Amino acid sequence: MEQADSVTAGLAAWIRAMPAGVDPEVEAARQRIGRLSRQFEQVLRRAAAAHDLSLGDWQALSALHRSGAPGVLTPKELGDHLGVTSGTVSVRIDRLARAGLVERVPAADGRSRPVRLTAKGRRRWSAATGKRTADERDLFADALTADELAVLNPLLGTLLARFEAEFGASSTMDVVRPG
Repeated sequence: MEQADSVTAGLAAWIRAMPAGVDPEVEAARQRIGRLSRQFEQVLRRAAAAHDLSLGDWQALSALHRSGAPGVLTPKELGDHLGVTSGTVSVRIDRLARAGLVERVPAADGRSRPVRLTAKGRRRWSAATGKRTADERDLFADALTADELAVLNPLLGTLLARFEAEFGASSTMDVVRPG
């Protein structure tokens, strides 16, 4: 039996309040994708907190990890990856350095000294990310069969490709709004 969701509960009233011509199926899909995105943020927050990280800390460690070996980025590069200001990056780097999760790397220009993921930072990121992926796997398995997931992924891929053709490539980072 299909479980009702928050979109189903309010969609008819919302469609009545919308301008004429709104496609209820498109609106329902848009709302579900947006709400799922916010729910994935909750999974990220929970996984980060379980490993004594803020969401911002996890995002910074993730950006460093994704930068490849040896996990080094300048503060500007890190800020660009995360979509945050230089002041926010400085505070985040200081906090992560105090925790021993990143270290500053000597550079000719002291103002833009790169930061590197430490072994401790890599382990913490790996543990938090492992929890995130396990939680997501469990949530998916509780909601969809393997066959349903195999149908869903190509459909989402087609939809994403169309949006990226219109608006450009999506960020590869899980950038989450503060909250």
